[in-house]
Amino acid sequence: MAFIPHTSDDITAMLQVIGVQSIANLFDEIPSELLVGPLALPAALSEMEVGRLMADRAACDGRYLNFIGAGAYEHYIPAAVWAIATRGEFYSAYTPYQAEASQGTLQVIYEYQSMLCALTGMEVSNASLYDGASALAEACLMAVRANRASESRRVLMPRTVNPTYIKVSHAIAGNQGITFESVDFDRTEGRTLLQSLHRYQGEDFTAIVLQQPNFFGNLEEVDELTDWAHQNNILVIAVVNPISLALLSAPNLWGLSGVAKRGADIVCGEGQPLGVPLASGGPYFGFMATRMQYVRQMPGRVVGRTVDTDGRAGFSLTLQAREQHIRRSKATSNICTNQGLNVTAATIYMSLMGAQGIERVAVASMRNTDNLVAALTSIKGVRPAFAGHKFHEAVLLLDRPVAPVLAKLAGRGILGGLDLAEHYPELGNALLACATEVKTNNDIETYANALADVLSQRS
Repeated sequence: MAFIPHTSDDITAMLQVIGVQSIANLFDEIPSELLVGPLALPAALSEMEVGRLMADRAACDGRYLNFIGAGAYEHYIPAAVWAIATRGEFYSAYTPYQAEASQGTLQVIYEYQSMLCALTGMEVSNASLYDGASALAEACLMAVRANRASESRRVLMPRTVNPTYIKVSHAIAGNQGITFESVDFDRTEGRTLLQSLHRYQGEDFTAIVLQQPNFFGNLEEVDELTDWAHQNNILVIAVVNPISLALLSAPNLWGLSGVAKRGADIVCGEGQPLGVPLASGGPYFGFMATRMQYVRQMPGRVVGRTVDTDGRAGFSLTLQAREQHIRRSKATSNICTNQGLNVTAATIYMSLMGAQGIERVAVASMRNTDNLVAALTSIKGVRPAFAGHKFHEAVLLLDRPVAPVLAKLAGRGILGGLDLAEHYPELGNALLACATEVKTNNDIETYANALADVLSQRS
């Protein structure tokens, strides 16, 4: 956006008008120990010099061959997605407070919500949230409001849930009186076993979180776990990868056949795989969907479709349960927001790809991960960590610490995966690797050859 800075004379004049000596006086309520000194800014450069500097720095990054997943995934984004999303009508549009002036924006959000409901099988979706991690935290808070049969404010949190999501949930929901009970995973299969929940039988829990596929890329037995939860009056919060839903059962179908089968109660996750670039970690967007009976407990905004007096379709914000719109004490959330531009890109992506296109992405990603695992485990010193089915990530065990290996691979232009030592030290030298549809057989061969060479060297 165009920006013209204020001159020194402008600043002096404004300070005189409001009767303040300096800009620093405007922030005198901030404790001095929290203030930093002057920024070490370089000397001014011309436009040409700035352009050259930024180009040189960008070239330093290079183009790594990326095999990291862990919650953010490198998928191909059709050129049309951001060519449309960055048009002025979308790019500069703000929150649609005035429905009569925001029909285009409102319709995009309505279409997005409809597509999310189709993907998850749920009845209603909100406009979006900050990211997948905060979406889970909001889902936990929502579950407390929705589960009237529970008074405990306790949530079962398997360790197979993304560790970052767990940390964010503790930071947001944990500081609002919610207690999280950690549930361990099976070391052989890398998933949460039904037997591990038997110790909680009959206890008062508000909800259980089930990530499918889980952080290791493995598939949880969500049908058994969902039925157990509902038999114990526990709500099920599903954390899902939207691309995987083209192949796996939608959360509304979780549960074994029978009278008690009702599926997940709240569904959330990270929407980045739907047309949003990795972008060094953001911005991304979180999604959330639920049953209609819980819609008033859902944070954020909901756009609805109606008709006017002439029978023409129209769109409006039909539910706005955040503090910007209602009294703070009555709000379902005070931090959630609609990531409008990313949601627009996701809507365009889903429209272009369609059900079959997303399914092809999921199938190709699974196939490439199988090829990656086969190539890497053929190397001496590498073996799979877990048995069982997986999506497009896998945990591998090395015969030496992972961090130095990844550093050497990075020196060769390869981002080999995520070292799990910090989050799962009990697994030993564990590496989480991912391959999506963008990886070719040559990419996988390049990684395998580099890893074999690195492991053949003496430390």
